[in-house]
Amino acid sequence: MSNTELPSQGLLTDPVRNPSSATEPVRTKRAFLLILLTLLVPGSAQIVAGDRKLGRTALRVTLSAWLLAVLALVLLFINRTLLINIITNPVASLLIILVLTALAVGWLVLFINTLRLIRPVLLPARTRPAVVIALVLAMVASSGSLGYAAYLLNVSRNAIGSIFNAGPAIDPVDGRYNFLMMGGDAGADRTGRRPDSLSVLSVDAETGQTAIISVPRNLQNARFSEGSPMLQVYPDGYNCGDECLINAINTEVTNEHKDLYPGVADPGAQATLEAVSGTLGITVQAYVLVDMDGFAKLIDAMGGIRIKAGGWVPISGDMVDEANGIHGMPLGWIPAGEQKLDGYHALWYGRSREFVDDYARIQRQQCVQQAMLKQLDPATLLAKFEDIANAGTKVVDSNISSSQLGSFVDLAMKAKGKDIKRLTIGPPDFDASFSTVPDFDIIHDRVQKLLASASSESSPAAAPAGTVPDGTAPADTVLQPGSLPGNGLSAAGPLAGLPATTPAPAPSSPSDFTPVTTTPEGEPITEEMLNQFKREGNEQAIRDLVATNGQCAPL
Repeated sequence: MSNTELPSQGLLTDPVRNPSSATEPVRTKRAFLLILLTLLVPGSAQIVAGDRKLGRTALRVTLSAWLLAVLALVLLFINRTLLINIITNPVASLLIILVLTALAVGWLVLFINTLRLIRPVLLPARTRPAVVIALVLAMVASSGSLGYAAYLLNVSRNAIGSIFNAGPAIDPVDGRYNFLMMGGDAGADRTGRRPDSLSVLSVDAETGQTAIISVPRNLQNARFSEGSPMLQVYPDGYNCGDECLINAINTEVTNEHKDLYPGVADPGAQATLEAVSGTLGITVQAYVLVDMDGFAKLIDAMGGIRIKAGGWVPISGDMVDEANGIHGMPLGWIPAGEQKLDGYHALWYGRSREFVDDYARIQRQQCVQQAMLKQLDPATLLAKFEDIANAGTKVVDSNISSSQLGSFVDLAMKAKGKDIKRLTIGPPDFDASFSTVPDFDIIHDRVQKLLASASSESSPAAAPAGTVPDGTAPADTVLQPGSLPGNGLSAAGPLAGLPATTPAPAPSSPSDFTPVTTTPEGEPITEEMLNQFKREGNEQAIRDLVATNGQCAPL
């Protein structure tokens, strides 16, 4: 035998490259080995058993993809913000989508080529189905996963483009980012969106420590911040009478003063932001507006939220006596105790104010916000990403720049697990009448003390959420005329002589309360009992039984 015949002879007897010369058990093992090689090291099956040129090209692509994956992993640990900014950048994300799609198609081609190399006709009939199933599963796990990742990234890209703008980035002020969260009740019969709830989410730019400051929608004489165009119309504050509530600014500016905000996408929202800034004495840099009619879809997309409710909350029927704020028979009730709320019930839990005042509703709205922040963990986000993203595009509008999403997502991750400090410009932190004649010096002082306590992890983070920053009195204490616990200021003037409210006793911490599930006589409160009082016209009995429904804690 000549030397030139030896390689040819070896090639013909090599069971990897020429399975026809191998036994059936070897052919079966070879088939599964080639599938495994294509799954773990795309291109290696072609190197050992097929077109080496194709294999070398595929291996180069595989090694390049591994290097990029390692780089992304390194960035995740050393510069997570940069990684998120790359992924959320519209140009970079489009490039990543194209690369993922190309890799998915290329991997699919390699699996098809691997099937040709396996030559199923040479396999025993009893093993062919197992080999085909293994190959299909490997294709789904590899190529299918890459394709699905590209699809989700495209969903995310579209959602980011729909919700956020491409404007300039914002800088922290005094070390904090302040976002105005507005719940709007826009409808087909309304021009302009009237915020049903207003709260500022203040986040420490370094630690993520968060504080929520709620502004009642009926606050009067709101002050506009320095430089606001609305100072031309209301230089002394929004003081045109009882109708000039802070939640009316959005609609008024949209309908009558849009010309003061040339080039601004939503003049009403911007003017409301300026009013909240001036009222609280801080710089609010951006807003997020959630349409409450679509809010339920976002909660449903998350799989619901879990709360501990302090008292029963009605799902109100139609208004039958608008002058006295009396509704018809409730459509249902949300019981006290631990509850998992779907979107419909979460919306009503945060929106209902029948039988109680606006301040109980504000407390519940804060609780719903906290429950969403607490329960939107990575596992939930990944499992329900598409539904959450699609719901978000329908209910959320914001002037936050998409270029900063990386920074803000990173801050949100830092904030996980930290206590959220809270303040309401009304009960339980101020007298109920305070919002009618607010003292802005007092508001500014209380806000600054709250933010000082939430400025870093080293400040009184050990104190329960909801305490006044200097620790002298709980923030859940209702301010009575003549005294302001924790700041030593006298309430003489705007607060003097105002009637004090008597809400339910404040718990020592936001979650330290016992839900009211029985009457004072010990009889269990039921939906039928509450409805019977309603049918009898005994609304006071209902008010007594549901007086604690402002108490709430996320689970």
